Amino acid sequence: MVHAYILIQTEVGKAAAVAAEISGIPGVTTAEDVTGPYDVIVRADADTVDQLGQLVVARIQNVEGITRTLTCPVVHL
Repeated sequence: MVHAYILIQTEVGKAAAVAAEISGIPGVTTAEDVTGPYDVIVRADADTVDQLGQLVVARIQNVEGITRTLTCPVVHL
């Protein structure tokens, strides 16, 4: 199982709508709008790194209002 945090920048005024839409995508465990350099932070789970990539590119990045994403896979050191 691969876990990741996805940091999202949105168009002005779109953070709440983006978080609400993303929270309904399978594989997303949480999606919260936040303050700071990013507007939404998402926690996502996938079986493999490839499936995580597909989730981000095919599903999350297609949500209207997103301008940029940064995917941060969780590592266990």
